[in-house]
Amino acid sequence: MKLIFAGILAGLIATTAAKAGEMVFTSWGGTTQEAQTKSWAEPFTASAGVKVLQDGPTDYGKLKAMVDAKNVTWDVVDVEMDFAIKAAKDGLLEPIDFAVVPKDDLDPRFSNEHAIGSFYYSFVLAWNKGAVPGEPAGWADMFDTKKFPGKRTFYKWSAPGVIEIALLADGVPADKLYPLDLDRAFKKLDTIKSDIVWWGGGAESQQLIASGEAAFGQLWNGRVFALEKDGADVGVSWNQNLTAADVLVVPKGAKNKDAAMKFLAAASSPTGQAKFAEASGYAPINTKAKA
Repeated sequence: MKLIFAGILAGLIATTAAKAGEMVFTSWGGTTQEAQTKSWAEPFTASAGVKVLQDGPTDYGKLKAMVDAKNVTWDVVDVEMDFAIKAAKDGLLEPIDFAVVPKDDLDPRFSNEHAIGSFYYSFVLAWNKGAVPGEPAGWADMFDTKKFPGKRTFYKWSAPGVIEIALLADGVPADKLYPLDLDRAFKKLDTIKSDIVWWGGGAESQQLIASGEAAFGQLWNGRVFALEKDGADVGVSWNQNLTAADVLVVPKGAKNKDAAMKFLAAASSPTGQAKFAEASGYAPINTKAKA
């Protein structure tokens, strides 16, 4: 998820460590972070009196470098679960203060000693209706260049998504995916290698599909939601969608840890989760949230 900032975030980028009464929230930019700003940061500032500066996009190498250098300028970071698990093992994260952050109503699959759930997302099949004849039914159609010609775009990071998609398209049943057959997956991807455009950030994936540069795409559902809200002529299939979750973490040595924990409590609350779901199209982690 490495992407450029747009819109309202342009003037909110945090270039230095937060001052007293401030904290820094780092996420993936674009429409997702805009929704997080409106749903979490702005209400938190109003209620707690803590100004939330925005930075991004999330960069795992940068987070590690900050911690290693003992010069951490980020306080809360939205990351993928696989990174959070490894980062905790590597000593890069602060433990969550569950005396401040209620966890009883959070999905326990995405809450642990060093992370709490941010939101559920799904990788869905999206396409530009002007570039694709008919209506694709699933991932197998992404690999059928005769029936559906045009470029295809995939998320360039392996976990999670592209390997599973290749195997599903090759006929592997969903309940037989794991352990992943990497050789089979890469062999399947090689069949359309010349037609693949790789994306690394959500805004990039939206641009590829909306412009028609890529006819098909593996997109986060919230990015498709945003395209539809903007009137883009896109289609979407939820067949064989892949669901996972982002989580929120506090880097080891964060300078505003107390404010960070209070922010986590607000962001993961039923109200915060419901507001974000309405704004983004992503599903809430809090089981009491009612969007």
